[in-house]
Amino acid sequence: MKTVYNDVTRPPQHLVDAFREVTAEYSPSCLVTDARGRAGAIGGLLPVKPHQKVAGPALTVALSIDDLVDCMPLLSRAQPGDVIVVACHETKRTAMWGGLMSTLSMKAGIAAGIVDGAIRDVDEIRDLDFPVWYRSTVPRPSPSAVHDRTEPVQFNVPVVIDGQVIEPGDIVVADENGIAVVPRDDAEQVLEQTRFQIGKEKLIRDKINSGASLQELLTEFGHL
Repeated sequence: MKTVYNDVTRPPQHLVDAFREVTAEYSPSCLVTDARGRAGAIGGLLPVKPHQKVAGPALTVALSIDDLVDCMPLLSRAQPGDVIVVACHETKRTAMWGGLMSTLSMKAGIAAGIVDGAIRDVDEIRDLDFPVWYRSTVPRPSPSAVHDRTEPVQFNVPVVIDGQVIEPGDIVVADENGIAVVPRDDAEQVLEQTRFQIGKEKLIRDKINSGASLQELLTEFGHL
């Protein structure tokens, strides 16, 4: 793998802030996925704390399955509110994130980490209350933690997790249901559809609480 350090074009801040407002709703990743017609969903990753919800621009890290190395150098290129997305091939044998990375990320204002593989120091991360999504845990650190290696790695390149492409600068919305990806260029349209979905679901809940039957709801809305 060739080492690559790319810059990232982030979406307009008002759009990022608007998606952060969506995290105040129930299941924001579901709302965004519904707004995208079921596209952009990533499953199988869970947060360290179930209540955690985040939204922010993705800073991507692509690692080689044959040479997993430390991704801490990305922090120097991050901005407050970014979400670091580490594509490491669902590795279970090596932890690619831990307590020190969480502490450094929190101090840098990073919104969250998303790791397509194993992490460690879960108790420390939980006490820090720093949001991290992960697939598994393992005590073993990355080889670079022992040998002080930080390359080869590719920063801010397209990555694939669970079959979903994440481009650097895409907005990711994460909660305990999973992760929804919003392409940067489609963010305004997806936001509009997400707000529509929020209104629709609130209306359906009100009708349910007012005594509407399933058949009445299906007749009006088509599906729930």
